[in-house]
Amino acid sequence: QVQLVESGGGLVQTGGSLRLSCAASGRTISSYAMAWFRQAPGREREFVTTITRSGSTTFYADSVKGRFTISRDNAKNTMYLHMNSLKPEDTAVYYCAASGAGGFLMVRPTHFPYWGPGTQVTVSS
Repeated sequence: QVQLVESGGGLVQTGGSLRLSCAASGRTISSYAMAWFRQAPGREREFVTTITRSGSTTFYADSVKGRFTISRDNAKNTMYLHMNSLKPEDTAVYYCAASGAGGFLMVRPTHFPYWGPGTQVTVSS
């Protein structure tokens, strides 16, 4: 079973950038498709982006396309989320997730059995 821990969150001004990391332990992440979700207060957990095991394919929510980039370094057992041109509406707790399944596009929280505890991102206006 894989354990996940996010880091890199914080407070940033509108237009700024952050890089989130998701460090895995227990299992190598090369066995998992991975994703980032986010949840703002009073809202449901929202899909942000996902990446296949090899990193060859990625998919983004329309709200972050062109501003966020997901990547992974299987040798370091770590996944990343580079966030540019941040907006106040990006404020949320960001979660990384992993799934051993594959063969279809996974964008729902229920597709991912493994989760980190989350890291807060706050974008001030």
